[in-house]
Amino acid sequence: MLRRTFLGLLGAAGASAALATPAKAANKHFGPHPDTHGVLFDATRCIGCRQCEQACNEVNELPAPARPFDDLTVLDTERRTDDKTFTVVNKYQTSKGPVFRKTQCNHCLEPACASACFVKAFKKQPNGAVTYDASVCVGCRYCMVACPFSIPAYEYDEPLTPRVRKCTMCYPRLQEGKLPGCVEKCPKEALTFGLRADLIQIARKRIETYPERYVDHIYGEHEMGGTSWMYLSSVPFSEIGMREDLGTASAPELTAGPLATVPMVVGLWPVLLGGIYAVSQRNAKVANAERVKAVKDALTKAGEEAEKKLHEELGKAEQASQRRIEVEVKKAVEEALAPKEEDAGTNEEES
Repeated sequence: MLRRTFLGLLGAAGASAALATPAKAANKHFGPHPDTHGVLFDATRCIGCRQCEQACNEVNELPAPARPFDDLTVLDTERRTDDKTFTVVNKYQTSKGPVFRKTQCNHCLEPACASACFVKAFKKQPNGAVTYDASVCVGCRYCMVACPFSIPAYEYDEPLTPRVRKCTMCYPRLQEGKLPGCVEKCPKEALTFGLRADLIQIARKRIETYPERYVDHIYGEHEMGGTSWMYLSSVPFSEIGMREDLGTASAPELTAGPLATVPMVVGLWPVLLGGIYAVSQRNAKVANAERVKAVKDALTKAGEEAEKKLHEELGKAEQASQRRIEVEVKKAVEEALAPKEEDAGTNEEES
């Protein structure tokens, strides 16, 4: 009855919330972005030295990798970013030979992670960076599901205060007027930081000047509504592990429908948790009472069996004692009669 009552109340609360809450996504738009900054990565200039990885590791004070940064054999296996590695360089065998490509958060103009986050833990900053506030994060990990580039990573090995981790375009350094660590460390200028509008012009100029060197496309100019991190390549982007099926629609346009249910879910969450807690507490109480009864029954049964065993042993002991007494009595009688028989024999001889 309690369970049925709880589910009934939950259903009623859901209907009320659905009627009272308008279908509206919390994080629908993040623009405009007239002066946003970004980074242009030119794959034709990257030599796979991994110095950008080392710079990222040092700037963000991340744990040392299992294999040192000067070990270039790691490039033979495709890697992805994780909670302890915000950027990686991979080598791809393409139609024009080996090509290196750097992977990190692309800092979308309309971030999918921020669009999916109902507590607004992710924020698109005016300077282009997409930052994360761990203090408001509830650990739902919708951002990981929403990101089309599979970038946000969760600290599964942190039991108390797990966070979502990713590249922040070195936001603290940008605030100080410095370059992102990877851009500053790149020895071949494969990375260029600046206003996004200027980077697009630089990219177009390179394509126009060296049409035989570049694919005529700036990846990130329009993908997913545009990104602050953009790419140039000498081969189709699919050959260097990049998605070409994303289209130009921004993340909020794609997630507005699903996000409309978030306010209702958030409103029902305390009711749901309260009901689950009440049911679990009742189940725990019943289970505890059953355990106590089981222990009492076991003790009673054990006592009864012990008492029965004791009576049996006492009975056996009493019988054994009785037999011993009978033997002793019989023996005493026999011993008492033996001299009289001898005396009788002696008297007969004298006669």
